[in-house]
Amino acid sequence: MQLQTARVGARFVPDVSTLDQIAPEDFTRLASLVTRQTGIKLPPAKRLMIEGRLRKRMRAVNKPNLTAYCRFLFDEGGLDSEITHLIDVVTTNKTDFFREPEHLHFMENHMVDALLAQPRRRPLLKVWSAASSNGAEAWSIAMVLEDVLRRRRDFSYAILGTDISTIVLAQARRAIYPAEVMDPVPRDKRQRYVMDSRTPELRGEVRIVPELRRCARFDRMNLMDTNYPYDRDVDIIFLRNVLIYFEKADQEAVVSRLVGHLRPGGYLVVGHSESMVVVEANVRQVGPTIFQKS
Repeated sequence: MQLQTARVGARFVPDVSTLDQIAPEDFTRLASLVTRQTGIKLPPAKRLMIEGRLRKRMRAVNKPNLTAYCRFLFDEGGLDSEITHLIDVVTTNKTDFFREPEHLHFMENHMVDALLAQPRRRPLLKVWSAASSNGAEAWSIAMVLEDVLRRRRDFSYAILGTDISTIVLAQARRAIYPAEVMDPVPRDKRQRYVMDSRTPELRGEVRIVPELRRCARFDRMNLMDTNYPYDRDVDIIFLRNVLIYFEKADQEAVVSRLVGHLRPGGYLVVGHSESMVVVEANVRQVGPTIFQKS
């Protein structure tokens, strides 16, 4: 296909009218599928973004255009083999190290003390990053807990990260990142918990230190599943900036399921734009978008 261009100033930009596009009926089918599978809403305004992301998958399965790719998914039995890849490319995985740091400060200065004051068989804190993306949230949590552990020396911790995207989970497990993404990490924590590469060809990349990596694991999990295969005595669950993509009924169902995995006195932390989503009767708000189970 010949790509036409239009001159804008001194630049040439594509004429998008000539690009392969998803037919409206195919976008409706895709959006419905993604919502059923993940709970995430895909309004028509996201069609251009989705088209760009799906072209990579289109080429990977040797389809000539998006129409053929959608036909492969819905009419030719390709969905079974393609669904994981499809979800990987359409889900949004925006995250940063030490994002919304007020939550981490509250964990360090209030949650840990309150949780360890509770009677327990062993002083193990269980923390779940329930929409962990590429691991930035889980590793930020680990840095904070490791600092507390250096002061108290009377507990241990385990971190679980879950996400629906296999791509971001692979990065989380590797714990290797471009050096610039560590800019939000406080300098003292950056020095203690992040290793710079000594290999010339990997210069510009960093890795989380082994002592933190030993305390975390990452699993693929869909928040839309009706049951989560994890412990029901979790101390802290972070579920930040994902509920905003869900319908109200799905928001309430996910929150209810996660609260069911908290121990009494455990904490649920949601994003700053999601406070009104938490309407569970057996939790009370104890801080901005921070809730404690009764």
